[in-house]
Amino acid sequence: MLTKLTGGKVYDPAHQVDGKVMDIYIRDGRIVDRPRDDEPINQEYDIRGKVVMSGAIDMHTHIGGGKVNIARMMLPEDHRSDPAVHSEFCRAGCGHAAPSTLTTGYRYAEMGYTAGFEPALMPVNARQSHLEMGDTPIIDKGGYAMIGSDDFFLRMLTAKQDQNAINDYVAWILHASQTMGIKVVNPGGISAFKFNQRALDLDEQNVHYQVTPREVLKSLSRAVHELGIPHPLHVHGNNLGVPGNVETTLKTMGAVEGYPVHLTHIQFHSYGTEGDRKFSSGAAVIAEALNKHKNVSADVGQILFGQTVTCSGDNMRQYANAGLGSPRKSVIMDIECDAGCGVVPFKYKDQNFVNALQWAIGLEIFLLSDDPWRIFLTTDHPNGAPFTSYPHLIKLLMDKSFRNETFARLNLDAQGMSTLASIDREYSLYEIAIMTRAGAAKLVGLHDRGHLGAGAGADITVYTDNPDREVMFAKPDYVFKDGELVVRNGEVVKVTWGHTHTVKPEFDRGIEKEIKKYFDKYHTMNMENFKVSEDEIAEGGRGGVVVHACEGRRERTE
Repeated sequence: MLTKLTGGKVYDPAHQVDGKVMDIYIRDGRIVDRPRDDEPINQEYDIRGKVVMSGAIDMHTHIGGGKVNIARMMLPEDHRSDPAVHSEFCRAGCGHAAPSTLTTGYRYAEMGYTAGFEPALMPVNARQSHLEMGDTPIIDKGGYAMIGSDDFFLRMLTAKQDQNAINDYVAWILHASQTMGIKVVNPGGISAFKFNQRALDLDEQNVHYQVTPREVLKSLSRAVHELGIPHPLHVHGNNLGVPGNVETTLKTMGAVEGYPVHLTHIQFHSYGTEGDRKFSSGAAVIAEALNKHKNVSADVGQILFGQTVTCSGDNMRQYANAGLGSPRKSVIMDIECDAGCGVVPFKYKDQNFVNALQWAIGLEIFLLSDDPWRIFLTTDHPNGAPFTSYPHLIKLLMDKSFRNETFARLNLDAQGMSTLASIDREYSLYEIAIMTRAGAAKLVGLHDRGHLGAGAGADITVYTDNPDREVMFAKPDYVFKDGELVVRNGEVVKVTWGHTHTVKPEFDRGIEKEIKKYFDKYHTMNMENFKVSEDEIAEGGRGGVVVHACEGRRERTE
């Protein structure tokens, strides 16, 4: 079947197409070149005057796993306040900050998103995470395996095992957990918290393992690079949310010694200590450093005002924040002695000095960073705000007048500590397409997504060009997933099941002898039961597993 989208205004940064009027052809779920003149068109959509982009990709969103489930369970008020009723095509659901799995997939698709990646998938909980993501319709999924505070890995560093062994362990984790990348949260700090350390800076030792976060970052970033994993090491740094943490973030950029690294929700790591309240914006120096270090990318983790819930593997920082919970409740827990998590509901307020300045800091980072291929649009869903607030965030980036009007209503002391009003930059549609499509696909390693060239998966979003960008991006005219029309006029009209994306780098399987010994001695499960199979993910016909190549693998080092 051949489908034609006629006359849309196309934004496809992967092919340097900036608002060019073009036709797009789809066959068997893929974008194809213009067919022969005598080849019949089976279906045509007249989209003249409309804006066309590939389906959007959220490269950092918490949509599956234990912490998300805890957030769902501890917030019945969140469910009651935002029900989603049953429709002809969609089942019922609920939830604003922590929506149910079905509602998550529907809402992403209704905004024009066709992929989302869970950034903190605990290998020991991988099966549950994949089951939840498998229950999330329409969008493609994937996860970043969270290690760096796990006992086996820290023992390897303590024993000064060579980089080859580290690489083999990292590759084994990716295979076993069916994931797309490696994430480290508060490097070594989750473990240190269990030994009664309440803070851990970059060069401070974990008292039990005698290992520093710098050593964790260096070994993991090198492993990811040498294994040829497309997505660089995904780093949630030390000292999240702590005034003065801008210095830690700057040192973290240098700690990886030139290896590629992605710093996530960098807004929460960009705080200075200037002013009477000892809390200030470090956005300018962070943006300057990002512009300088071409091996570093970042997503912002923008906060937006209103009720949400914070859920993180960083038990150390969540323990410190528990008293700020709104409503006042929290969960801080260990996970199999290998990781942890903390869940704290939170309400960001525009008249609160700290919250207002956090809002401004995030936008300053967006607007002062030169390269949209290395800065990404996220709210760290749901930590900064629910993902459904993305259209509002896009309007803030594209409309200076709207941004300044909002800024003028914030806490006055916070306004006095920010340079936001003096920044004239407005993002273009082309730059938005980079941040949310082409750049995100390139960063994650999705070679056939995020663009509209021949051979790409036909994930396509069509918008009415509205000067109110919030209205425009909230309700696309059409969304195609793998060539099938799934959304019309902002409402789901067909439910499909997306793929799960993984990588399978080569490694020396001899590492399993040591891992099995460790499991037999310390773990509550057999090593073979730890592994998630592709059949478990694809079971029931809800999408399949796509394995991406790990190219450029470096030779083993001696």
